[in-house]
Amino acid sequence: MQLAAITVSLVLAVVGVALFGRAFAQVYRVVRLGQDVPAGTRTDNRVARTVTVLREFLGHTRMNRWKVVGAAHWFIAIAFLSLVLTLANAFGQLFSADWTLPIIGHWVPYEMFVEFLVTTMTLGILVLIAIRQLSHPRRAGRKSRFAGSNLGQAYFVEAVILIIGICDMTLGGLEGALVRIGHYDAAHFASYPLVLAFRGTSTGTLQNLVLLTSTIKIATSFIWMITVSLKTDMGVAWHRFLGFPNIWFKREADGGVALGALQPMHSGGRPIDFEDPAEDAVFGVSQVEHFSWKGILDFSTCTECGRCQSQCPAWNTGKPLSPKLLIMSLREHTYAKAPYLLAGGGKTAPEGGQGSGSEKATAEQLKDVPAAALAEAERPLIGTAEENGVIDPDVLWSCTTCGACVEQCPVDIEHIDHIVDMRRYQVMIESSFPTEAGTMLKNLENKGNPWGMATKARLDWVKELKKETGIEVPVIGQDIEPAEVEYLYWVGCAGALEDRAKKTTKAFAELLHTAGVRFAILGKEESCTGDSARRLGNEFLFQMLGAQNVETLNAALETESTAKGPKKRIVATCPHCFNTIANEYPQLGGHFEVIHHTQLLQHLIDEGKLVPVNPVEGLITYHDPCYLGRHNKVYSPPREIMDKVPGLRQQEMHRHKERGFCCGAGGARMWMEERIGKRINTERVDEALSLNPDIVSTACPFCLVMLSDSVNGKKASNGGSAAGSGAAKKHLKVVDVAQLLLDAVKADPRVS
Repeated sequence: MQLAAITVSLVLAVVGVALFGRAFAQVYRVVRLGQDVPAGTRTDNRVARTVTVLREFLGHTRMNRWKVVGAAHWFIAIAFLSLVLTLANAFGQLFSADWTLPIIGHWVPYEMFVEFLVTTMTLGILVLIAIRQLSHPRRAGRKSRFAGSNLGQAYFVEAVILIIGICDMTLGGLEGALVRIGHYDAAHFASYPLVLAFRGTSTGTLQNLVLLTSTIKIATSFIWMITVSLKTDMGVAWHRFLGFPNIWFKREADGGVALGALQPMHSGGRPIDFEDPAEDAVFGVSQVEHFSWKGILDFSTCTECGRCQSQCPAWNTGKPLSPKLLIMSLREHTYAKAPYLLAGGGKTAPEGGQGSGSEKATAEQLKDVPAAALAEAERPLIGTAEENGVIDPDVLWSCTTCGACVEQCPVDIEHIDHIVDMRRYQVMIESSFPTEAGTMLKNLENKGNPWGMATKARLDWVKELKKETGIEVPVIGQDIEPAEVEYLYWVGCAGALEDRAKKTTKAFAELLHTAGVRFAILGKEESCTGDSARRLGNEFLFQMLGAQNVETLNAALETESTAKGPKKRIVATCPHCFNTIANEYPQLGGHFEVIHHTQLLQHLIDEGKLVPVNPVEGLITYHDPCYLGRHNKVYSPPREIMDKVPGLRQQEMHRHKERGFCCGAGGARMWMEERIGKRINTERVDEALSLNPDIVSTACPFCLVMLSDSVNGKKASNGGSAAGSGAAKKHLKVVDVAQLLLDAVKADPRVS
């Protein structure tokens, strides 16, 4: 029996280690199939990157947002690395049941450490098993974050951990019984009940039980190793190895998530010069090998936990997009196609961007490639089920780029960058995108705003404000010199042209006037920042609009570097404009100090320049704009402003701040019809109405429009007479925080 146990264990160990080494090399080769990234962008500040990995792993900073799940996973993750010596101990026990590690084997602190980790690991996996079953798709259906995950693989991993935990606990009891512990012992504080259970058992039987249990532990460990070695796309297992490099190579060395700015377009590891692109430049992603190697590492690392899916507004409203399933599809396609690519296969760029190019590899190179890999290579990356596409177009165009997936992912997968890269090819090369978005693009190109309105209309709100209040808003360079201005107010297309958003614009301008702030606007010189064009995938149009705006802003702020006058900053009421100018224009040479209007208003209140004295009665709930909150981490200023308004009673929606739910307008979805599932803005308003509020507030013109549309629709459907939780009150208002503050500051309060 002992000889058989030793033989089986050693054979499994040798085979497992050999296969695992080969698998690691295979994963590395597959990841390297991706395009290079610009030099230094993923390897800068190595100390900070290493600290980030240690912080995220040891502190479980991303996982612990899920409290019980995070704690359970922490103990399992720590045990996986820390209990390797128990495997070595098990090998020794194959030869002698009472064998222990030299020096530390009978050291009480070490024995207590092992007992503690074994116990918490076992309890942790039991908790995770229970959570998976309670939230199983057979119970929760689409609402389960495990919907679509490879449950069989998850069960296998869970079973392995549970078996090893039971084996380690059993060995603790057997070891205690072998040395005839006669009383409670700290070294066996958790396994002592088993020590008592085995008391009285003969030494020979105990030795055989140690041999059997050690063999089961070793066999289970190496069967797991062999299995994952043969299944290199098994993310639920491989994430425990690939998570470390994936976090280390994340976009931001300081640990920040891949939100805010989109990455510039690159081809072959070099930025694309849109004025003179290289002949072999690849615009966007049309084949999986066009993703960067970091993208393929992302796909390989996905653990299928479903946190991204559970937070995704598209998935939660019946759309086909699940960030998890998208990443899983890309991973499975990558690894299925890998033998073809590793053999030198690949297609040249198609002429005119249509169809498929010619094969790069020779027949000799491809002769040993499996038929399945050759078939996988023929699949279009974007295509319908009838076209055998990897990613359905409805999946690609459902994304609002809200960032919930990126914010929640515990291994720092950069979903939005990959989605936009695929959109870029569809828009710029294939000209394949929702037709209604084409109108928006034409309007941006011809008129500089998505509505296609005349440029002079950008000043209509200025005339309206003067008529209503007598306040004159100066235009920089026309009515006022740059040196006299404290803040350049970037109004934005919605703020200047959309009737509901114009109310915010006028309220903010009136507040600045009341506070004595010297500000000015660009007026007709302002043009769309290009946010929607870029997130739709039209990088060329974004570059054109951005370069124009950077030139305009540089000219308007030309005296900023002089010692005369106050330092000027840009203030924006639109989070999309705010994000683009602050985070993306530096890619175009425009380096500006930009703040959001809620930040400035909070500052003015703190300085006593704005004093809210008039009460605005009612229950209010605040909707976090994605591009203000998740993308730029501005959560407190709007809430602090509302705290200062007398009469308001704040109540948070269930999904708020980091887990805030999108309004449905981001990612250029503002300009596309929502034809699948429930409207995202309706879902968000339903959540707000469950609190029975009097006011719904926000701090974004896109959000204001989307939430207002839904509230007005609900009022129309019930005649405006319904009351109570879940219904839209007749007097329910959707307003910007600036409008609320103005009502509290003005002598004649009114919410308009």
